Amino acid sequence: MKKIFILICLLIAFYVNSAMSADKLKLATTTSTENSGLLSLLNPPFEQQNNVKVLVIAVGTGAALRLAENGDVDLVFVHAPEAEKKFVTDGFGIERTPVMHNDFVILGPPDDPADLRKTTSIDDVFSQIKDAGANFVSRGDDSGTHKKELQLWKLAEIEPKGKWYFKVGQGMGITLIIAYEKGVYTLSDRGTYLAYQNKINLEIVYENDDALDNPYHIILVNPEKHPYAKFELARKYVDFITGTEGQKIIREFRINGQPLYYPDVIK
Repeated sequence: MKKIFILICLLIAFYVNSAMSADKLKLATTTSTENSGLLSLLNPPFEQQNNVKVLVIAVGTGAALRLAENGDVDLVFVHAPEAEKKFVTDGFGIERTPVMHNDFVILGPPDDPADLRKTTSIDDVFSQIKDAGANFVSRGDDSGTHKKELQLWKLAEIEPKGKWYFKVGQGMGITLIIAYEKGVYTLSDRGTYLAYQNKINLEIVYENDDALDNPYHIILVNPEKHPYAKFELARKYVDFITGTEGQKIIREFRINGQPLYYPDVIK
């Protein structure tokens, strides 16, 4: 019995020491990659291969980029192309690399009170929401999804404001739950919607429009701005998720048989 106790203590000490000795890589990313469950499959193989712990900070894209600007993380994995390009142009990030894509969808209650299923363009969708006096829930959190939503309102030449327009300042998962509870429309990335589909009674009322494309890129924090950023380790992570194994995990990741993301490097 004593030998077994000693063995257990040694095993615990081994695992604690291994955890403490593992390097740490700080990744700022969107709530969509976290909510969908992708990172829980993507990160462990990299961690095991490199004796590293990936510390995921899941926030909106705007907040993720600000963390990187401050040097609080080593890399960002986000989905707001214009904001990403500015981040790089301003010298905070380098090596902006495509990883994967999916698309956005317009969701609403099953009875679709604004008849959005009958619309034929994204401009019509947003115009009809406003004209029908339908309610809409916005993430309102400066995320990639929020930025896309604002672009779509602008395309429709509508300023979203009033009692019909709710800004919740939350991640995609919570926003979906709020939209479901209120029985209103919202914009979601397809991946998070599929991950939450069994928890909410919202349906896709508009999809498959080029304006709803949703590309994801990964960007290294510029070591010239922040010398303490773990640049080489971050680059290994980029190489992994854009390499054969990482792209295979992305390609095969499914919920209820449906793919959530499509790899952009190795298809």
